[in-house]
Amino acid sequence: MAAAATCGTGAGNKGCTAAAAAAAGKNNVTSFQRKGPRASVPDSGCARLVSIAGTRPSVRNGQLLVSTGLPALDQLLGGGLAVGTVLLIEEDKYNIYSSLLFKYFLAEGVINGHTLLVASAKEDPADILQELPAPLLDDNCKKDFDEDVCNHKTPESNIKMKIAWRYQLLPKMEPGPVSSSRFGHYYDLSKRMPQELIEASIWHGFFFPEKLSPTLNIEPCSLTHGYIKLLQFIQNVIYEEGFDGSNPQKKQKNILRIGIQNLGSPLWGDDICCTENCDNSHSLTKFLYVLRGLLRTSLSACIITMPTHLIQNKAIIARVTNLSDTVVGLESFIGSERETNPLYKDYHGLIHIRQIPRLNNLIYDVSDVKDLAFKLKRKLFTIERLHLPPDLSDTVSRSSKQIPAASSRLLGPDCGVMAGGRKHLDF
Repeated sequence: MAAAATCGTGAGNKGCTAAAAAAAGKNNVTSFQRKGPRASVPDSGCARLVSIAGTRPSVRNGQLLVSTGLPALDQLLGGGLAVGTVLLIEEDKYNIYSSLLFKYFLAEGVINGHTLLVASAKEDPADILQELPAPLLDDNCKKDFDEDVCNHKTPESNIKMKIAWRYQLLPKMEPGPVSSSRFGHYYDLSKRMPQELIEASIWHGFFFPEKLSPTLNIEPCSLTHGYIKLLQFIQNVIYEEGFDGSNPQKKQKNILRIGIQNLGSPLWGDDICCTENCDNSHSLTKFLYVLRGLLRTSLSACIITMPTHLIQNKAIIARVTNLSDTVVGLESFIGSERETNPLYKDYHGLIHIRQIPRLNNLIYDVSDVKDLAFKLKRKLFTIERLHLPPDLSDTVSRSSKQIPAASSRLLGPDCGVMAGGRKHLDF
C-alpha cells in the first residue's frame, strides 16, 4: 500500500500497482488486511467484560451476565442474569422454595466477591446471610453431587426403557456440576456457608422495621414510606460505592447484587394484597419503574421475591410483569391434589419461565421449554423436565366404551353402525 501511494498517475501507475501486489504476495499480506490498532479493539473490549469476577459476556448479544446461583436456571435464562436487569420470583404459597432461589443468588455473590444489598421487611438481613448454603467447590463438588443422586435414585431409573419421541427431541438439562466451568457454583443445602466467607464479604442490610419513622407525612399519590426509604438506600449505595456506570470508578470494578424479599406484601406497608381496589395501587409499579432506572445505569443485578398469589387485582400483576425483565414462577404441590397424585411423586412443584428479557426492545422473549419441574433433595435443588410415566393399565379397553343409542342414530344408516347402535364405531 505504501509503494502504491508513492507512485504517480498515468501509465506508470499500473506498473507500481503490480509491483505493490507482488511485494504483498511475497510477504503473505493482502490489501484488505486490517491495521493492528483496529484489530485489537474487540479483544480489549472482551477483556474488559471478563475482568470482573463471576461474570461472562452473553453469546447472543454480548451483554454482561452474572449467575443466579443455580446453573440449571442460568441455562433456562439464556446463560445467566443480565447486569442491569430485574429477576422477579413469583413465590409459592408457603414461601418455601422461593426463599431458596433468593439465598442461592446471594450465596453466589459471596463466593465471587460481589457486594450484596439485602432488603427485607420480615427477616433481619444479618440472619438471612447466616442461612446461606455452603458451596461445593472443586473435588467435593462431584463427590457430594453423585452421593446425593444415588440416595434419591428410584428403582425405575435403573431400567433402560425407550421414552416417547417428544422427550427425545428436547435438549438435555445440565444435571450436575461441570468441573471446567467457572461461572456458577453448586451449593449444599444441608450445610451453612463458613463464617469466614460471610465476614470477608461486603454487604449492606436494609431491615424495614428499623427504618420506620412515625413522624413522616406522606402525600396520598406518592410511594409508600417503605418504598421511598428503600429507593434512597439503594441509590446511596450505588453512588457512594462507585457502582454508577456513568461515573469512572476509582477502584476495581465489581458487581452489586440486590436482593429484595417479599416485596408487595403488607409488611412493606402496601395494601395490594389486602383488597382489590387499594389506595396505593400504583405505588409498587412506581417503585419498580424507578428501580429499573437505577439498575440500567449501574453494574448491578436485582432479584425480587413477590407473593403474586395474594395480589387481588390481576391488572397490577400484569403491570408488575411488564416492569420486570425476567419472571420465574414457582408452583408448589403442597396442599394441592398433585401432592398425592402418584404421577408427580418424584417432584415437589412446577417452575414456569414466564418472561425472558430482550434488552433495548419493547417486547420480551418467551421460553420454548414449558414442562419443567423442580425437586428438593437432601443437598440440592434441581430443575428437571417433567416426564410423566406411561399409562400401562389394562382397565381401559376400546370394547368397554359404549356410545348411546341416541347419538348413534344421529350418525345415519350409512355410517357403518352395528345393529341397535350398541357398539361404537370400529375404524
